[in-house]
Amino acid sequence: MYQDELANLTKDELIALVLAQTAQIEALTGRVAELEAKLGQPPKTPDNSSLPPSQGRKPNRAERRAANKRKGRPGVFRALVANPDRIVESLAECCPHCAHQLRPADQPGFHAYDHIELPPIRPVVTRIHRHRGTCPHCRRGFSAAPPPGLPPGSPFGPDLTALIVHLHVTQAIGFERLAQLLDEVFAIRISEGAIAKLLARAQTALATSAAAIAAKVRASPVVASDETSARVKGKNWWQWVLLSSTAIHHLIADSRGAAVLNDFLGEAKPEVWVADRYAAQAGHGEQRQLCLAHLLRDAQYAIDSGDTGFAAGFHKLLQRAVGIGRRRADLKDTTLAQYRADLDRRLDRLLAATPNTEAGRKLAQAIRKCRSDLFLFVTRRDVPATNNDCERALRPSVIFRKVTGGFRSEWGAHTYAAAASVIATGRLNGHSALHALQAALAGRPVLMPP
Repeated sequence: MYQDELANLTKDELIALVLAQTAQIEALTGRVAELEAKLGQPPKTPDNSSLPPSQGRKPNRAERRAANKRKGRPGVFRALVANPDRIVESLAECCPHCAHQLRPADQPGFHAYDHIELPPIRPVVTRIHRHRGTCPHCRRGFSAAPPPGLPPGSPFGPDLTALIVHLHVTQAIGFERLAQLLDEVFAIRISEGAIAKLLARAQTALATSAAAIAAKVRASPVVASDETSARVKGKNWWQWVLLSSTAIHHLIADSRGAAVLNDFLGEAKPEVWVADRYAAQAGHGEQRQLCLAHLLRDAQYAIDSGDTGFAAGFHKLLQRAVGIGRRRADLKDTTLAQYRADLDRRLDRLLAATPNTEAGRKLAQAIRKCRSDLFLFVTRRDVPATNNDCERALRPSVIFRKVTGGFRSEWGAHTYAAAASVIATGRLNGHSALHALQAALAGRPVLMPP
C-alpha cells in the first residue's frame, strides 16, 4: 500500500518527503544520543537532589535498623503531674500474713504514680432568653440587648470555632470526618455545610492576624523563603512560606514566579534573603545566603556521577562551613572573619580546578555565578546556613495536601494559609496551636509570648 502511494508522487513531492524524513531522522538520532548519555548518570535520590523523601526508595525494615543501629540508653519514666486534681492514699487495713491491724504510721509511702482519665465530654450549652416590654414611665417599647460575648446568629462559640479550625488545619481532618468526630467525641451535632460557613466566618479574623504576621516578616532584617506545590480547584498552585526569627507567614498563589514575592514585599527589601538557587528566589534582599543543604545534595550528585575534580572538594568545603556555623556562638567575631576568608580562598582554589564530568562542570559553573552567596552566615550570626526552617514549616502543608487532596475553593486555600500562619507563628512564640487560634479569633495578638 505504501509503495503504491510513493509511485503516485511527483518528483518534487518525493524530494520534500525525503527531506522531511531526513530531518526527522536527525532529530531522533540526537534524542537517542541524549538518552544514551543519561544512561550512565546516577539516579536522582533524596540524598543527592531536591527529590522529596516520599519519592525515594524505602529501605526494608532490616536495612533501616542496621543503618540506624545505636547503643541502648537508660530507661525513663513519665514525670508525675505537678498538681493532680485529686490524691488517693492506698493504705492496707491489716497485715496479709498475720491479720494484725495496721495504722497509717506503720505504712510509709514507697510508690507514687498517676492515673489519667478523661471526664465525660459534653458541650456547655447556654440558653439566652431575651426580654422586651413597654417602659411604665415613657410608655415606649424596649428590648434587652444580647449578653456580652453571646450574640444571636451562629450557635457555635469562638473556642469551638478555634477547635474546629485546629482539627481541620493541623490534623488534616476533612469536613465529613470532622462532623462525625464532633458528634461522637464531643456530642456536638454539626453539618458539613455549617463547618464550611464557620470557617468562612473565621476567615476575616484569621486574615487580620495573618496580615500583622506578614508585616512583621517584611520588617525583619533576615527573611528565609521556600515554596511547595498546592492543589486549588483541581489546578496546580503554589504555597509560599516566608519566615523570620519571630514570625512565619504562609500564602497560596497561582504562580511560582518572582512576582508573588515582589507583591508580598512591596517596598520592603530585607538585608539578607535565605533561599535555594531557584531563580524566582533571587534579588529580593540586599544580600543572599544560599541554602547549603541544597548545595550539599547537588555536590553529592556530582560525586555520584564520578566527578573528582571539583565536587568532592566542594562537598568537604561546605561541610567545613556548616561545622563552623554550628560553633558560631563560641567564637569571636575576628575568628569568624578569619574563617570566612579561609573559606573564600579554598573556594577560589576549587573553582580553578577542572571538573571531569558533565555534572561537575554544571555545578562549578553555577557556583561561579553565586560564589558570594555561600558563606555570609559565617560572619553574620543572625543568618542561618540553610533554609531548613522553611522546609519544616511547609511539611504540615504537604501532609495536608496528601491527606485531603487539596482545596475546592480559593477562599478555602487562603483561609488555610492564614490559619497556618497563625499556628506556626504562635508556636514560635510559645503558644499551642489551639491557643494561637483562640487568640486570633478573639482579636488578640499571637506575636508575643504567652
